[in-house]
Amino acid sequence: MNLPGTVRMVEVGPRDGLQNEPQNVPAAVKVALIEKLAEAGLPAVEAGAFVSPKWVPQMADTAEVLAGLTRRSGVAYPVLVPNMQGFEAAVAARVEEIAIFGAASESFSRKNINCSIAESLARFAPVAAAAATRRIRVRGYISCVLGCPYEGEIAVAAVADVARRLLDMGCYEISLGDTIGVGTPAKAQAMVEAVATVVPRDRLAVHFHDTYGQALANILACLERGVAVVDSSVAGLGGCPYAKGASGNVASEDVRYMLGGLGIETGVDLDRLAAAGRFICEHLGRPPASKVAQALMGKAKAA
Repeated sequence: MNLPGTVRMVEVGPRDGLQNEPQNVPAAVKVALIEKLAEAGLPAVEAGAFVSPKWVPQMADTAEVLAGLTRRSGVAYPVLVPNMQGFEAAVAARVEEIAIFGAASESFSRKNINCSIAESLARFAPVAAAAATRRIRVRGYISCVLGCPYEGEIAVAAVADVARRLLDMGCYEISLGDTIGVGTPAKAQAMVEAVATVVPRDRLAVHFHDTYGQALANILACLERGVAVVDSSVAGLGGCPYAKGASGNVASEDVRYMLGGLGIETGVDLDRLAAAGRFICEHLGRPPASKVAQALMGKAKAA
């Protein structure tokens, strides 16, 4: 297999993983989780989102979380920013990286952020421009790259078009998200190949949900096509509120274990990563969704 020697893991658990949790997670717990993830060696940990607390109450304390963090050198703490109001809040919180979030599906865009794809991109343009003037890095996300709960399969050309526009806006990296987890390896590779015609492969990342148990296989398939950045969520936290029954993001522990078995360097300590997962799951009152985390817990009990 033609695989990268190193992979950059982007941890999305504290934002994407927790944003739909019904019970409030205190800011102090989020701070502790983020710091444990950074200590495990993850180079990027999503710290929150400056969005309307009416729509995402779990992220209402993002400024407090950022203020409480002891930021480690060499670790990025990106936050999701949907508009200029959110951007100003991010600037006030001394953020060095933001993320903007589009979709490859018109229906999903309207349901998720209440506007068309074109309108969403128009909203992001001034945010990206303002970030450039302040030397704040911008990461772009595209949801529904392999399927939509309303439209079904999504044309790869639509994904490539949104990716090109985000690149033109100045995004340093574009994360391709299989939001409802319907993708399979061949389709994932075809999608990456289509996007790679307009965006360099070294500026692509993948973001898979494990709804149909395909996430690790899809990641491996995309690594074979030159992608070397993978989003994941500690303990498999998160899910898609617009896809009934959808399971969460692929678990960071599972991704790290697979990459280690392939001889791919990540700089991430698996034991510390699993400990961070146990920490947040103890607070949430449920076991980790990660198969690797469960296996490590079973091994520890048997010892």
